[in-house]
Amino acid sequence: MIFVTIGTCEPFDRLICAVDAIDTPEELVVQRGNSSVALRRATVVDFLPYERLVDYVREARAVITHAGVGTILTALLNGARPIVVPRTRRHGDAVDDHQLELAERLERLGLVEVVREVDDLPDALAAAGAVNDHPVQVGSALVSDLRSFIAASLP
Repeated sequence: MIFVTIGTCEPFDRLICAVDAIDTPEELVVQRGNSSVALRRATVVDFLPYERLVDYVREARAVITHAGVGTILTALLNGARPIVVPRTRRHGDAVDDHQLELAERLERLGLVEVVREVDDLPDALAAAGAVNDHPVQVGSALVSDLRSFIAASLP
């Protein structure tokens, strides 16, 4: 199963449309938040209780998400190395590139696969492995690195 989540705050139609165009026989579950884009063959939920989102992450072969800190941490802490499509200023998804900056930092740590252009999503999905059996530990260097990143980003 492929699980896609875009968070709960902003629509991310660019990602939803790209996911809808993926040709795969796998089950596709999409949490689309405030997006109104209709999908042809996915199970679509607008919002999920956190516990159910965690269940989907744990059950999925691949997790595709925006670059929200909470969503990425949830995936990592539950054994998934997510495919991350950041919202960007250039694409009109965000007012700045904070998601891209976070995604690239986590990519350098080997924790996520970043997809900068949605046309590259099928290749990233094909290369995605099975669920990671070694979730990131809460006390790991990741938490410290994220705290430093967030602190440096604040005015």
